[in-house]
Amino acid sequence: MTHTSVASATAVSAYAAPAPKAPLERITIPRRELGAHDILIEIKYAGICHSDIHTVRAEWGDDGNFPIVPGHEISGVVAEVGAEVSRYAVGDRVGVGCLVDSCRECENCRAGLEQYCTGELGMVGTYNATGRDGEPTYGGYSTHLVVDENYALRIPDGIPLDAAAPLLCAGITLYSPLAHWKAGPGKKVAIVGLGGLGHMGVKIAHAMGAEVTVLSQSLRKKDDGLRLGADHYYATSDPATFEALAGTFDLIINTVSADLDLGAYLGMLRTDGTLVQVGAPENPLSLSAFALLVGRKSIAGSAIGGIPETQRMLDFCGEHGLAADIEVIGAEQINEAYERVLASDVRYRFVIDAATI
Repeated sequence: MTHTSVASATAVSAYAAPAPKAPLERITIPRRELGAHDILIEIKYAGICHSDIHTVRAEWGDDGNFPIVPGHEISGVVAEVGAEVSRYAVGDRVGVGCLVDSCRECENCRAGLEQYCTGELGMVGTYNATGRDGEPTYGGYSTHLVVDENYALRIPDGIPLDAAAPLLCAGITLYSPLAHWKAGPGKKVAIVGLGGLGHMGVKIAHAMGAEVTVLSQSLRKKDDGLRLGADHYYATSDPATFEALAGTFDLIINTVSADLDLGAYLGMLRTDGTLVQVGAPENPLSLSAFALLVGRKSIAGSAIGGIPETQRMLDFCGEHGLAADIEVIGAEQINEAYERVLASDVRYRFVIDAATI
């Protein structure tokens, strides 16, 4: 499909889950015509996030609005711009992350925290949401995307587009709490889990100057962890780990979606330390209040980042030569890739070549 035909057409190719837990298949989806501030992105790559799997398998308690086209780690090139677009020009390298709109008027939106929008519209997800036009949003497992220029990001020239795609979710999901809780020189940071999220956490925390420890179920990925920038690597399946590291960390970021003994992890925090949850398990979290009381410890959550912070993350990654470790796949491999993600058989992010869609 040429750029000119997309401009006047409303249909593009995509991969979608037609029903909960159903395999993804190729379909045709509508894309809106360009508004004055919209840009048309020719998608080059789309990362596969564990959130995509949770959503299409209805594991977060919501059956969703099927068919669902997942994908919120999107990189591509501007193919066309609306009449009043000022931020981007045709040919620019751009990305889209987990949100494509918000109310733009609430306190959080005005502060650049669009991911926490409290307005009536709320944060509009890149997929499985409803836009301000009342139409469903479809994600990045497709050939093209139309988005308001204010919700697109500029990808630095030094980052390859395929390895940049996962930065739009995995990268910002870790950058935001690391920046907020001031990871840096003199701070001891632990990353729980060395997957798609965790491997970016290690890279970013190391680049920020923190002393980085990986807490993983086994030592299977230890060599990788050290290569990515970790100073230490421990197996959480060994009870001695929790004894050896008691009272060690200023900040622990939990990237896994499994049910963990949070009290045990809180025990590894120093006084006034914080455990930040970025993974989203199906089951409610459980812990004893005493795990917080003794040591004035905190447990917190963090969700992606706003548009300004996501741009800061991309610029930071560009300055430090950071990008995701990826395995590029064709669209026909998406269902197989989902099974491999669930089996932890990817190092560390699958990225779909949109040319195969």
